[in-house]
Amino acid sequence: QVQLVESGGGLVQAGGSLRLSCAASGRTFSRDAMGWFRQAPGQERRFVAAIVWNDAFTNYADSVKGRFTISRDNAKNTVYLQMNRLKPEDTAVYYCAAKMGPDINDPNGYNYWGQGTQVTVSS
Repeated sequence: QVQLVESGGGLVQAGGSLRLSCAASGRTFSRDAMGWFRQAPGQERRFVAAIVWNDAFTNYADSVKGRFTISRDNAKNTVYLQMNRLKPEDTAVYYCAAKMGPDINDPNGYNYWGQGTQVTVSS
């Protein structure tokens, strides 16, 4: 059974940083796309970033480019999201996701989801 478990969320002041982690079990995703999504209160879930293979192949939402960095450690079957220069509008529940196949440019088709971790950025 595939499980994705996020950690690292919390409360931070605007301008601060957080690092989210997502540990996968039950399947190796080293050749598949893994991504991060977020959902703010009253809004739909939105794509944040995705990665495949290694750090050379990544995709980011325009709203986080230059501030967030996605990376992965295939040996640990873990994906990370380093979030810098956080803004109050980054406040959301952040979800880790994985899909079969390497397409990081399509935000659809993610088969596996974590339970989410809350990130709150105070102004």
